[in-house]
Formats: sequence, structure tokens, C-alpha cells
Amino acid sequence: MRLHPAVVSHAEQVLREVLRFTGPADATLTYYFREHPKLGTRERHAIAEGVYAVLRNKSAYASFAESGTGPAIRRLALLGIADAVGIDAIAGTSEQEVEWLQRIAQIDREALPLALRTNFPDWLLERLVARDGEQEALALAQALNRPAPLDLRVNAMKTKREDVLAELATAGIAAVATPYAPLGIRLEKKPALQNLPLFQGGAIEVQDEGSQLLAQLTGARRGEMVVDFCAGAGGKTLAIGAAMRNTGRLYAFDVSEKRLARLKPRLARSGLSNVHPVVIAHENDAKVKRLAGKIDRVLVDAPCSGLGTLRRNPDMKWRQTPDSVIELNRKQGAILASAGRLLKPGGRLIYATCSLLDEENEAIAAAFVAAHPEFVPVPMKEILADQKIPLEMDDYLKLLPHIHRTDGFFAAVFERRK
Repeated sequence: MRLHPAVVSHAEQVLREVLRFTGPADATLTYYFREHPKLGTRERHAIAEGVYAVLRNKSAYASFAESGTGPAIRRLALLGIADAVGIDAIAGTSEQEVEWLQRIAQIDREALPLALRTNFPDWLLERLVARDGEQEALALAQALNRPAPLDLRVNAMKTKREDVLAELATAGIAAVATPYAPLGIRLEKKPALQNLPLFQGGAIEVQDEGSQLLAQLTGARRGEMVVDFCAGAGGKTLAIGAAMRNTGRLYAFDVSEKRLARLKPRLARSGLSNVHPVVIAHENDAKVKRLAGKIDRVLVDAPCSGLGTLRRNPDMKWRQTPDSVIELNRKQGAILASAGRLLKPGGRLIYATCSLLDEENEAIAAAFVAAHPEFVPVPMKEILADQKIPLEMDDYLKLLPHIHRTDGFFAAVFERRK
């Protein structure tokens, strides 16, 4: 069954806006679909997946689009939709365009130069090749350029993983247990979760397995005082609150009221009452300072380049620059220093990012230890053993999509000297 002929022109319009890189691609798509309510589910899917295909393969597509006729933006849109739903599903194309798409489809992408195979901006490719070598950089790029599966976290306050797996099977949804996170479930397809009683009743939450592991590394226990310093929409907050068995006090700090507002319905579904969302102006807000020396554990999932999440947010690689990374480094250091002041002696500080870059990860961890002798690093090996997470790591947690099938994550743990 072919798509409506207008789909390509809609894709062109969205793509023109997305490729300005003035904001997140998903927000641009959401706004566009709200402005065009008559587009059906199938059309929206083709447009969105077509746009994401362009973002994932932009270097190669731009090269392919040098051949063919008509506006370059149309050629990019056609390539994206053809990759997403197949050439035969596209309506309203000329004979010339179909022939061109068929010729492009025959190109052996494995034979392309490295820059076109990775579809990474030059600065990022250069850094990864210098650090890991060409083959490793390519394997990483290829994993990041594939869409992510859908991971769920089971709310242990409400049910067990095996019961959720059984219920999903009854609903005809193929699912498997995640290999590392004890409450994780992986779906290869993306069903309409919001219609499932499991979701509506708060038994499951959408959360990447890597993100679940970060929450677990926090090691929060019953009755403790814990802070999720950059809580965002609260995925890790909810996981930590459940690990605390709804006891103690868990603060969810964030500078964005909008992001924290997204936590509220999730919190209501979860059944947790130990979570306290707090909007802060900056890392040195008085609301932060009044907790100095009182907290058992602080998780800092720092603002970062987001390059570990390219499976979900392929536009990030085109929106970030070496300069934006330097600016983020300043923020990361400042936030970590401020979060460190909250901990009581013996308390633990967890620094995490969803970045792949050493300068956002190991370099920040090393600078923090050098500047704060009151903290000692805790080897990741020790924490993974304590938490019974079946991963082999030494000093830090480093999760990579081509090895662990999670988003790219980094974590370091520090303990305040007693």
C-alpha cells in the first residue's frame, strides 16, 4: 500500500526546519504534526522515520544527493523515506526519481570512505579514530546509527519482572529480560505502551538499560537522604525511589521547570511518595546549599553532549561542536563541585554522562579528585560486584552500544572521606 503523494513534500518541509539545527529534531517533528493534524499515523511514521534516516546518514545522503535532479532537500527527503519504508511505498515521484533511488539502493555502502560510512562530523570522527582506531570507531558509529530497541524498567514496588514478561507475552508483545539490569525488559518493536494496563498502573516505565544501571550504581538504601542533582524528566529518580522502597527522602533537582513537570504524571503512576521535585536556579541555589553535609548519596547525571544517545537523537552529532563541548566541560566541573558539598562523611557522589568523549568523562573525574582531596575514587569493579551487575569494568563504568546494546554511558564514583 502506497503512501499519500503529499508525504514527500511534508518531509521536505520538516527536514528544512530540522537541518537548521536550532532545536531538537523530536520537538520540531512534534510541533509540525500538531500543526498538521490531518496526517494519518502511517504518514507521520514515514515522515518521522524518513527525517531520522537523513540525520543518521547525512554525510552519505549528501554525497548521494549530488547526483539526481530537482531540489537537494527533496532528494534528501526521498532518500530518507526510501530507507524508512521502501521505494515502492512512495507515491507522487517521477520515473526519473524512482530510477535514481533504485541506482542509489545498489551502492555498496560498505565500500564508501570512512567519513561516509560513519556519518559522523569530521571533528568527532577524528577524535574517536585517534583514541580507538578506525575499526573500533566504525563499529561504534554503525551501532549508533541504528535505531535503539525500546527498554522498560519494571517497578519493583508493584510487580516482578517475570510477571510483566508473562503479561506482555499474553498481549502478543515480544520481550526479553535485559542482560545487565535486574529489572529491565527489552522490546525490539515499539507498541503503543500508553494503552497497556501495565503502563497505566505504573508497573513499567520506559528507560534504557544503561540508565537503569546508573540508578543502581547509586546504591541508595532504605531511609537515606539522596539527591538526583540533574533529574530531568525523572527516569533515574523513579528507579532510585523504588530501590529505597519508598522510604527516606529523595530530592529531584533540575533547572528546568518544564522537564520536572514531565516527572509529575510518572510519579503519580509509580506510587512513590518519597520523591520531592525541586526547581533550582543554578547549581549554587540556596535550596542546594541548605542541604550541605546532610546527604548520603548524590547522583549527578551531568548536562553533556549527549553523543551516547545518537540511536535516539541522531541530530545531536550535528548540533554539537568542539566549542559547545568546552562550554559543557565548564558546567560539568561546576555542577560536580557543588554536588560534592552536599555529602556527609562516608557519603557517595556518582558522576555520570551519556557522552563518549574523554574530556566529558575521565578528564572531569580526574580534575574533580585533584581539586577535592576530601573525596576518594571508588573502583567501579567494587561497585558492580556489590550490586551483582555482571559487567567487567575497572575504574569507571563505560557502556557502549556496539558492545553492551545500551546507550553510551560513563560513570565514576567518589566517596567523601570519613
